[in-house]
Amino acid sequence: MRFRKVSVMTMLVFLVSALPCMAEVNEIDSNFDGKIDQWQYVDSQGRVEKIEHDGDFDGKVDQREFFKGEKILDRVEFDRNKDGKMDHLQYYANGGKLSRVEKSSKYNNTYDWKEFFNHTEKLTHIAIDENGDGKADTTQFYDSSNKLTRIDTDSNQNGKIDRWSHFRGNSVLDRTAFDTNGDGKADQWQFYHDDQSLKKTDYDTNSDGKADRWEHFNSIGKLVKTELDRNYDGKIDMTQKK
Repeated sequence: MRFRKVSVMTMLVFLVSALPCMAEVNEIDSNFDGKIDQWQYVDSQGRVEKIEHDGDFDGKVDQREFFKGEKILDRVEFDRNKDGKMDHLQYYANGGKLSRVEKSSKYNNTYDWKEFFNHTEKLTHIAIDENGDGKADTTQFYDSSNKLTRIDTDSNQNGKIDRWSHFRGNSVLDRTAFDTNGDGKADQWQFYHDDQSLKKTDYDTNSDGKADRWEHFNSIGKLVKTELDRNYDGKIDMTQKK
């Protein structure tokens, strides 16, 4: 059997033609100062995959944008304090709509502040990890008008919510419920006047889920009356007035 010789040049041409078109980087001087401040990374199909920005023109990248498909925004990273490390992340979904924001509030590589958005890009809640253990200690909830409605707090940072604060109107504190014995259920409730002074406090002293002691305060926060349900039948059977 005879084998046809293939020249080195023919082989080289074959290998080059078999390779796909390589990705490229477009370097741009956006402010025409003679220095590159934007880098566009384009795939072999001509689609932009990533754009890096030097927003303050100091020669360092401080923003990165990541895309998928036909330039649909997927993620954006920011270096807010210009230390060379990204400390603010924004995630997108549903065709490029903002869905989540993560921040390192202490610039220590720990993302301790997370904001969540619904399909219309309205803020729904913010989770805050105050001690850096990777778990939220405080979660703030917002309505469709971006008004604060509730704050859930893990005050002793043991992984369990033990305080629930509810707000009314223009984010005015209305009432707060406390879990004082760690069973996951509220056993104390505080109610507030518009000026945030204490109005009333209810207690569940036997942990049956029902209040059996009520303390009433006047407009300046002074205790004026205490009501008791001593046999826990749901009826007040003793009143103490100050």
